[in-house]
Amino acid sequence: MDNAALPSCSHLPVASGIGLRAAHHEHVATERPEIAWLEVHTENFLGGGAAPALLDTVRERYAISLHGVGLSLGSAEGLDENHLSRVAALVRRIDPAAVSDHVSWSVTRGVYFNDLLPIPYDEETLGIIARNVMRFQDAIGRPVMVENPSTYLRHAQSDRAESQFLRELCQRSGCGLLLDVNNVFVSSENHGDDAHAYLAAVAHLPIGEIHLSGHHLRQIGNRAIRIDDHGSAVSDQVWSLYEHALALIGPRPTLIEWDSALPPLETLLAEAKKAQRRLDHAKGSVA
Repeated sequence: MDNAALPSCSHLPVASGIGLRAAHHEHVATERPEIAWLEVHTENFLGGGAAPALLDTVRERYAISLHGVGLSLGSAEGLDENHLSRVAALVRRIDPAAVSDHVSWSVTRGVYFNDLLPIPYDEETLGIIARNVMRFQDAIGRPVMVENPSTYLRHAQSDRAESQFLRELCQRSGCGLLLDVNNVFVSSENHGDDAHAYLAAVAHLPIGEIHLSGHHLRQIGNRAIRIDDHGSAVSDQVWSLYEHALALIGPRPTLIEWDSALPPLETLLAEAKKAQRRLDHAKGSVA
């Protein structure tokens, strides 16, 4: 499978990539490690100075995915037009291979929360987020991907499953799905759901990218919950679920996402090689 087989929301190489974080900027810019593509958090490159210039430099060698964390697609007030215009300017500047954000909210009345907060899965919220996604796509002139969240509690007013909500969102807005396999595992374990059934329910959606990351188990009172912290290697259970996802949907661009307790770059590259081996196997299976 090559890029031509991917949905229109993604022009990434069907290979493994890593998230580029500030601690590794200089290393990547000067030593140019062997990796197919890089993903950056959009909001880290909206200002002036050295950061956007570095992105211009690495863009010459690597395909870039812009992964937003601040548009707050689930906000009933709509998108911050100033923020959106800055994102659109960055998209025009670097022409990334993919653009994405989250199925969540983080802004209300001009106050930003440093978290990706969950939304209820009902008709009212579906209308809000579909409208915001379409506004996002209009502003940048291309389809985007939305990422499934990791969740720890459920909204009482939700009247449909997350997989159904995502399917309806893709249909209404024309967006694609960024499938975070670690989030599927974390949420399924926290709620007692079947992760394999979730993957089967979203397998036919326009999935343009996959995320893999680490999580940890925390005891809260008499309940143990899994926390999506992007601070460790991918677990064996998530690798197994990733292999199942590839069997269902075929090879997809796959990111190793590591944001806290950041290890040496070599560790990220080693994790990416693990993903690449599984991608190569999946490609051989569908050849």
